[in-house]
Amino acid sequence: MFIIPLTIVILSVALAVGLPGNGFVVWSILVKMRKRSVTALLVLNLALADLFVLLTAPFFLHSVARGTWVFGLAGCRLSHYTCGVSMYASVLLITAMSLDRSLAVALPFVSQKVRTKAVAWWVLASIWVMSLLLAIPVILYRTVTLTPNNQTLQCFPKYSSERVKAFHLLFEAVTGFLLPFLVVVASYSDIRRRLQARRFRRSRRTGRLVALIILAFAAFWLPYHVVNLAEAGRVLAGRASLAGDPLLLARHVFIALAFLSSSVNPVLYACAGGGLLRSAGVGFVAKLLEGTGSEASSARPFRARPLREPR
Repeated sequence: MFIIPLTIVILSVALAVGLPGNGFVVWSILVKMRKRSVTALLVLNLALADLFVLLTAPFFLHSVARGTWVFGLAGCRLSHYTCGVSMYASVLLITAMSLDRSLAVALPFVSQKVRTKAVAWWVLASIWVMSLLLAIPVILYRTVTLTPNNQTLQCFPKYSSERVKAFHLLFEAVTGFLLPFLVVVASYSDIRRRLQARRFRRSRRTGRLVALIILAFAAFWLPYHVVNLAEAGRVLAGRASLAGDPLLLARHVFIALAFLSSSVNPVLYACAGGGLLRSAGVGFVAKLLEGTGSEASSARPFRARPLREPR
């Protein structure tokens, strides 16, 4: 089957690119930036969330390559819980980024007042607490079981009933993707409407960066959640899953793609930075995020100056 080699390749690429890439982003913000803007703090936490999930990738890579899980029940639950927390933290951070941009455009003066580091730290703390709580079902339903041939172990979800399985899949898809992205789409629709109605001075570089992060996350996570929704629908319809089902086999690749989403952001920063990579060298991430603290003020509409009467 090509599924296993493809999964191994994707996980390996995610590790090779994501660990040094996100480590570099964290180092750049903590060491190279003297004044960290709200956007920089959001990007820092997004990089940390990506690092956390990538640290679990070697365990899954070993499991896929060897065809068995050797890290015990605690390792099974902890690794999947870490992935769940990272997924929720990432999507909530991306939602916060889109709301931040929307507020800067819709209410620039209010944005200037509330867009402080104190408020940002409260928002970040709330995001991490919510992520820790929302991912708890992952611990409850994960276990290590013997395969039918009793020769290998699998770290797999185990539910008390098919309806509980459907509920968990729907809960994860709705809270971890659908609801947050409804907020994101609404925010950017509002931004576009306002920018078309009035002329704004705005930070195009930062807006483009946030848009790229959102699109990449959606592209890599959408297949995973679509498969989950399809599986939940099948369960609710009373149709049993069959061994070797293409949908379930493809799920392994889609999970690997979700890992790849944690490695792509540093590449996006390099693309959004443009000439900064050549001019600023290793400090290009810091340069890219510099000045984003004044984005709210840069979103103010132009005001026409009164004409002076000729003397």
